Amino acid sequence: MESVDVRVLRQLRDWREQGRQAILVTVVQTWGSSPRPEGSIMALEKGGAVVGSVSGGCIEDDLIRAYQDTHSTDSRLHGEGGPRLLTYGISADEAHRFGLPCGGTIRLLVEFDPCPQALNHILALLEQRHLVQRHVDLDSGRAWCEASRVPAALHLSPHRLSVTFGPAYRLLLIGGGQLSEYVATVALFNGFDVTVCDPRCEHIDGWSVEGVRVVRGMPDDEVIACVPDRRTAVVALTHDPKLDDMALLEALKSSAFYVGAIGSRRNNQSRRERLAEYFDLTAQEIDRLKGPIGLYVGSKTPAEIAVSIMAEIIAVKNGVDVPRELSVGSVKDRQEQLSA
Repeated sequence: MESVDVRVLRQLRDWREQGRQAILVTVVQTWGSSPRPEGSIMALEKGGAVVGSVSGGCIEDDLIRAYQDTHSTDSRLHGEGGPRLLTYGISADEAHRFGLPCGGTIRLLVEFDPCPQALNHILALLEQRHLVQRHVDLDSGRAWCEASRVPAALHLSPHRLSVTFGPAYRLLLIGGGQLSEYVATVALFNGFDVTVCDPRCEHIDGWSVEGVRVVRGMPDDEVIACVPDRRTAVVALTHDPKLDDMALLEALKSSAFYVGAIGSRRNNQSRRERLAEYFDLTAQEIDRLKGPIGLYVGSKTPAEIAVSIMAEIIAVKNGVDVPRELSVGSVKDRQEQLSA
C-alpha cells in the first residue's frame, strides 16, 4: 500500500495528464488542536473526486462545494492564477461548523492545476528513495522540487512554501510464518512497503498476503540488498538463530530506524550474548536491538502480537519516547516479581 502522500501526488498527476482540472490543498499552519498535521495534503478533481485529507471531513466537503459550484457567490476557489491561502476556524462558531477541535484553526494553501511534469519529477525522486523538498512560489504558483539529505519542517514565508516529502517507510520481515502474515497486514494498512524473506520453501510457499514482495534469498544477503535507511525497519521472526542472527548482524550495522527480533526474554539475552561473542558488533550496535519486541497489550493471538509489534515500530518511527515500563519484557519482569 502506498503512503498517503504518494497516493495523493500520483492521483493528482494522473488527473492532470488526462487534462482534468484539479487542485492540491496543503495544511500549512495550525493553531490549537487540529485533525491533521502541517504538511498533510489532499487533491480534489473538478468532478468531485478526492484523495487524501486535511481535516475530519467537514472542510473537505466545503472545499468540494466551493470548487464545483462555479455559479456560487463564494469565489474562493473560482478561476485560476496563483495559489490562495484559506483559513478555517477563526471563530468558535466556524470551528464547530467545520468539526475542528476546541480552539482549532487551520490554514490551507490551494494550488490550481499543478504541472503534471513537476509532479512526475517528485514521484520519480520518491521512487528512488530520496527525501524531497517541494517548493511553491506563492506569487506565480510555480512549483519545483529537489532531493534533500536532511528532513526539514514545513516552512511558510510571505513568498514561498517548502514541504519535505519522504520515500515510503519499508518493513523487511525475516520469516514467512503466520505471525509474519499478520504483521505484514497491519504494516500495509499503515502505509509501509513490506518485503518478507524466507529461504525455507515450506514456510513461504503458502504466503497469502497480497501486496507484499516475497524473496527467498538468505536473510543477511537480503538485508544487504535492501540497503536499510532511516525509513526502514527490520524484524526477525523465524525463531531460528541461523536465519535471525545473520539478518540482525547486517541490520544492526545499517541506518534502519528499527531492528527487532521475536523471542522470550531468555532467548533475547542469549541472542545478545551471541552477537557480542561471535560477531563484529559494538555494544552500541547491540543496544539498538529491540527484544522482546512489542508494547505490552496482553496479546495472546498472532493478530494481537502483530498489533503489539507494529505499535512499537510506529512509536519509534514517530519519535515517541516510549517508557520502558510499557515494553513486553519490562511488564513480564514485573509480573514475575509479583508472582514470586
